This record gives sequence, C-alpha cells and structure tokens, in this order.
Amino acid sequence: MSTKILFSQLPISEEMQQAIADMGFTEASPIQAEAIPIALEGRDVMGMAQTGTGKTAAFGIPALEQVDITEKQVQVLVLCPTRELALQVTDEFEKLSKYKKIKCVTVYGGDPIDRQIRALKAGAHVVVGTPGRIIDHLERGTLKLDNVKVAILDEADEMLDMGFREDIEGILEELPFDRQTLLFSATMSKPILAIIQKFQNNPAIVKVVRKELTAENIEQLYYEIKGNAKVEVMCRLIDFYNLQLMLVFCNTKRKADEVVAELMERGYKAEAIHGDLNQRQREKVMKQFREGTINILVATDVAARGIDVSDVDAVFNFDVPLDPEYYVHRIGRTGRAGKSGKAFTFVVGREFVRMREIQDYTKKKIERGVVPSIEDLIGMKQAHFVGRVLEVAENQDLSAFHDLMLQLRHSGAKDETIIKALIQLQWSNQKTEYVDLDMNDIMGKEDRGDRKDKGRDRDKKFDRKDKDRSSRFDRGDEKKPRKGSGAKGMVRLFVNVGKMDRVRPNDIVGAFTGETGISFNNIGQIDILDKFSFVEIAEQDVQKVIKGMKNNTIKGKSVNIEVANG
Repeated sequence: MSTKILFSQLPISEEMQQAIADMGFTEASPIQAEAIPIALEGRDVMGMAQTGTGKTAAFGIPALEQVDITEKQVQVLVLCPTRELALQVTDEFEKLSKYKKIKCVTVYGGDPIDRQIRALKAGAHVVVGTPGRIIDHLERGTLKLDNVKVAILDEADEMLDMGFREDIEGILEELPFDRQTLLFSATMSKPILAIIQKFQNNPAIVKVVRKELTAENIEQLYYEIKGNAKVEVMCRLIDFYNLQLMLVFCNTKRKADEVVAELMERGYKAEAIHGDLNQRQREKVMKQFREGTINILVATDVAARGIDVSDVDAVFNFDVPLDPEYYVHRIGRTGRAGKSGKAFTFVVGREFVRMREIQDYTKKKIERGVVPSIEDLIGMKQAHFVGRVLEVAENQDLSAFHDLMLQLRHSGAKDETIIKALIQLQWSNQKTEYVDLDMNDIMGKEDRGDRKDKGRDRDKKFDRKDKDRSSRFDRGDEKKPRKGSGAKGMVRLFVNVGKMDRVRPNDIVGAFTGETGISFNNIGQIDILDKFSFVEIAEQDVQKVIKGMKNNTIKGKSVNIEVANG
C-alpha cells in the first residue's frame, strides 16, 4: 500500500482517535492501514509482520472497538509467548483504551496466581496472557471464555517454537465458535498454516514485508577479539562514540550478571534483566532504563522479548546470537523512527562461522571494526569536552558567574593559567583509565583469508573458558554425549527428540522454560544426536521438568523425558 493513511481516515471511534492522538500518532503504519479496516468488518485476519511494524495497534484497535464495557465478561483474549510481551501488549491496550474505561488483566507464569485470580474476579474485559498460565486458570475455573468476541495470537510462530501448540489449540477450542480470530506471525510455517486451517474462517492475509531485515540507518560492525577483552572493548566503544543509552545482549543469565558487575566496577550505570528477576524487579529495572537512571541494560534474548524502548543509541552483541533471527531482533531495537543507530558484535575464535551465517541471512555485509586505541579515546574525549564548553559558552546565560570570574582575573594569575586550572579540575572527573591492550594481539595482524594455516594457534590464543560459557547452548551437535551424571549439581536427562526432528538447542530451552517455569540459567550442556538428546538440568528442577513436559511437545513431537542411565 503506497498511499499514506491517517488514523483520522479509519472508521474508529472518537475515543480511540483521541487516545491515538495522545500517543503522538497521526499516520497508520502499513500493517495498521491494511489490517484495521478488515478486522473492523469482523473478518479473521492472518497478519505477517515483524516486531517494530506497529502490529500491536493493528490488532488492538479493532479488538478494543468491539468491547462493550457494560458487559462484565472477558470479550478479548490475547495469547503471547512471553510475559514481557504480554505486559507490553497490555500497556499499549491501556493507552489505546484510555477514554473507553476498558479493564485489562495480564496473566503469566512467575507472578502470584492469587493476585491474578482476584483481578479476574473483579471483572476484566480483556485478558492478555501466556498459554501455560491461561490453561492454569481454565483448569482452576478462574477464567471463563464463553463470551470472547475476539481471540488474538501475537507472535504465533514464536509460541509454536516454544512448544505451546497443544495449549494454544486447547484454549481456542474453549472459545465460542463465532468469535473472530486475529493471528500475527513473522513467518508462514507449516505449523502456522495448520492453526489457520483449523481455527480461522477464510482469513484475510495481510503481509508487510520489509525490503531488508536490517535497517540502512544502523551501522553494523563486528570485532574479532579475545573473550576476556570484551568488557574493555565495549567500554572503549561506549566512550569513543559518547553513547548515552545501550542494550547489551548475552546468551546466558550468568554472563549477563558478570557483565553488569564488571561495568559497575568501572563506574558505568548498568543493570541486568533475565529470567531470575521477579516481575517487580523487572519493572523497576525497565523504569530506571527508560528514565535514564541506568543507561546500560544487559539482557538475554528471552527476557528481552517485549522490550520496546526508543532512543537506544547502540546494541552490543556481547555474545554472538545463537540464531541469525535473534540478531535481527536484537539490533532492531536501535535506529528507530528514522534515527541512526549502531550495532556492535564481539566474535571469539570459531564464532566467526556464525557471523557468516548472520550475513548470509540478512544479506548484508557486516564490516570489521577497529578497536579505538587509548590515544584515540583521549583525543575523542578532548573533542567532546571542547564541544561541550563551546556549546555552554554560546547557548547558556553565564551572568551568575561574573563576580567569580572577576575574582579569578584579579588574582594575578594569567588568563591562560586560569583556563588550564579549570580544565584540570573538570578533566580530573573524566574516566581516562583503560586496560593497556596489545592491539595486534586483540585484533589479529592478518586478514582472515591469510589465517587458514593458523587455526590451531588461534584456538590456543583465544580465551576458551569464556567461549565455552557464552555459547553452551549452540554446541550440542558438535559434542559426543558424556556418560554418567552431569556437572556438579546438575542431572543429565534423556529427551526423545533429536536432529531428525529438526530440534535445535533453543527449541529445548524455550520449551523447558516456557512449560515448566524453570530458570534459563538452570539448563546446562545440551547434546543433540540424531534421534534423541541429552540435557543437563539443575538437580532441584529435575522433577519439575519431567512432570511439566509430560503430554507436551517439542517441534510437534510428543516428549518423553527421563533421567539418563550410566
């Protein structure tokens, strides 16, 4: 659709128009312009759209327009893959329904269920939740879906990948036959088509395909460095580019905590967000990040889903993402609304293979960056300092300091000496301490094409400990299964899915965390073989996983899990 559509041109209520205006929007995005009129007609919709296209409003506006506030029953049900996304959807729904007095309730695992039960009993027009917790409320009888008019599946492909297919089908089967179903997904896979065929009625297909997976206004660079130099390099880049708001992505919760500790030790304001935080802690961290109390948010991919913060200057891939699609989601959080952004990826040793996969997937060449030297940093800091001084001199009223200036001038010291002294006082507050690195060693002297005979030496040279810890979930198909029990405090489980079932480590992680509520950090080594896999689980979570995964599926296959023999 090439013609721009204003919200004022859409057939929506005055209350909704006012709420949208309050949010600062006047023009509908392509997915909104196409999906909203069709959905308002009552038709089912299958929307193909990625994060950041405005899809929440695309299904939220027509759904909320159908709510009758005089009826104290659930009329709209939204299913989301994660609690973060569920909270984001609820937040946007509340903004859109600002003048309609519609009550929204969010339900998800990890939040006290008693509180959710009280909220549902008090009356809710809209319920937004994760499939597992929705099923829990249905089984308890604390959620009734007899009067649902609109059912929405947000990021349906993600829910299916996390093993929620049976839950989704069970929930949809509980809904009135004549309800409207709006399904949104980034892909049109076979499982998605099966859901459409079974639960939608002649849906209108609305596609919004980005010409490029990564925006042109995002400068993308990778740095091939030692694992133990990552924090130092990140600090140099932060200071060199004078970055103000940053997202840092790690592959594990443990690594996220370690990075935060190192950054704080160096004087940076950072916090982590991951699966071990309760909801109150998450909300506190996000509030601090949005308000600028902290300016570096370190996150895992799962915990970051649903995070939508504008004005992020840069994204750091502290660990190379486990999946090329994760890379797209990560860096898509900068360079929004036409602004420029930066994406930096740290590559250790053989992780360069994954960088090639990312470039093939995004069809974009990612340039190799050069780590700023200490001389570069000092020069840039001086330039920033001079720029700030001149900006204050030109744009601020300095009359309040006139008497103090006269005292200094009449002190007998030369003007040049006074200026130097003032610079010394101010400059002493600047962070100028960096770890002295051998730049040839950290970056490598040769181009990659000249290194074919140096693989073994390079493997020895790079910090193996850091690499093993940061990529433990993507090496399963490279290792032979170990006999006996797992690492200390861990128990090795047998899972009856493997390579032939097209299962990847993140499929297992997503299913285990989503279905059982265990922490991402309590999952250890994953070894994927042809017909089955071995997974290390924290000892205290073994029974929770075995019971929680009973009657569930991974990649559409029924799962059987038991403690591994030997």
